[in-house]
Amino acid sequence: MTSQLHHKNRHKFGYDFDVLCSVFPSLKPFVFFNKHKTLTIDFANPKAVKALNTSLLLAYYNVKFWEFPDENLCPPIPGRVDYIHNINDLLVETKIYEKIKVLDIGTGASCIYPILGNAEYQWDFVGTDIDKTSLKHAQHIIDKNDLFNSISLRFQENSQHILKGILTSADRFSITMCNPPFYKSEQEAIAATTRKLKGLNKSQVKLIRNFSGKHNELWYKGGEKAFLHNYIYESSLYKDQCIWFTSLVSKKELIRSLKVSLKKLNAKTVKVINMGQGNKLSRIIAWTFQE
Repeated sequence: MTSQLHHKNRHKFGYDFDVLCSVFPSLKPFVFFNKHKTLTIDFANPKAVKALNTSLLLAYYNVKFWEFPDENLCPPIPGRVDYIHNINDLLVETKIYEKIKVLDIGTGASCIYPILGNAEYQWDFVGTDIDKTSLKHAQHIIDKNDLFNSISLRFQENSQHILKGILTSADRFSITMCNPPFYKSEQEAIAATTRKLKGLNKSQVKLIRNFSGKHNELWYKGGEKAFLHNYIYESSLYKDQCIWFTSLVSKKELIRSLKVSLKKLNAKTVKVINMGQGNKLSRIIAWTFQE
């Protein structure tokens, strides 16, 4: 990991495995010295990745309980908290200081953005998901960490909708955030995992995603492009109820068509915020319909 991470990111200089193993001894069996005599874990092993991320939450974010089924997506903490720091910069830059309320679209079983956003900036969150079981696990995390006054959850009944059926006329949000499903289908997700494991020099008989993930977390009909265009359209129906709408965008080539759609829908400002995460580049698109 490199210092491409946000300057406020606690993980920009890598991991202190001694500290992490002391707060979360279950990480110890996964830690070893690599050929460069550096402590590390096997990032192709989903159990090792989950133990590492659990230890980070315990050591740096005062999250005492973070448990959910292994088949659910296990989010890498450094990248997730980078999104939080970058949208905080956006809120500060546009002078939005009042009590911040965030809508997290697709919060998942890990409830990761709400617990990180609350730990770093004491923001309030509403998290949404199309999967009732994921919401049940997220609620358990909220309750066990005494965050029920700061984080609430809503079930999205229609998987074709993103904001419709979630937002009420009384809702007011400072900002939304979203990590959209990247793939069009299970086949596309499997092909991407195969490439990733090859990059980690792993060949496995049974394909295991090193970050896990259920179908609703990983693919959407039409893929990331269809999801984001749907999200942009629905945001135009609630332009007065949220100051900023944001999303991660994994494919750089999508930005142009997203900007064209936003212009047609009369978005007042559109920003693209680049994020570096190790060898991977990602970006946030942010837009507002307000002056």
